[in-house]
Amino acid sequence: MTHLILFGSIGSDLAKTASDTAETFGLDWPHFIAQVISFSVVALLLVKFAYRPILTVLAERRQRIADGLANADQIKAELARTEALQREVLEKANVQAVKLIEEARAAAARVQEQETQKAIAQAEQIIGKAREAATLERQRMLIELKREVAALVVQTTAVVSGKVLTADDQQRLAEETRRQLAA
Repeated sequence: MTHLILFGSIGSDLAKTASDTAETFGLDWPHFIAQVISFSVVALLLVKFAYRPILTVLAERRQRIADGLANADQIKAELARTEALQREVLEKANVQAVKLIEEARAAAARVQEQETQKAIAQAEQIIGKAREAATLERQRMLIELKREVAALVVQTTAVVSGKVLTADDQQRLAEETRRQLAA
């Protein structure tokens, strides 16, 4: 029981000390309540007009980055498909070249030695032309692929950066991409 009286007296002492401290440091309840209300209003306005719009902008940016990564994956898939198509064209050209060689050899066996030499020379020339045509086709496809990749890089950069690229920016990005693809 004496403990309760002791705690009761400590509680009233604390209240008196707090009241004395408030008076000493000049706690003015009307001003304090007005400041709490002002702070609450400012905090609510900041949450509504600053924090939420920033979160919205960050979410949009996150989505644009995800879209840019998806575009990059699409570019990689397109590049792989183009490389497969290029390999297929080269294989067809090699098969055709081998077929032409075999035909030339069969014709050469039926003809005299002089005609054989001519046929072999023609076959080698045809092979050279086929390889040259395959090389030119490959180069043409690579140039076209580089243009497409450069255009997609410019488009992806514009989407990721969120700004409209000028013609100079597009040209610079296209050149950088071509240099990187050539390396």
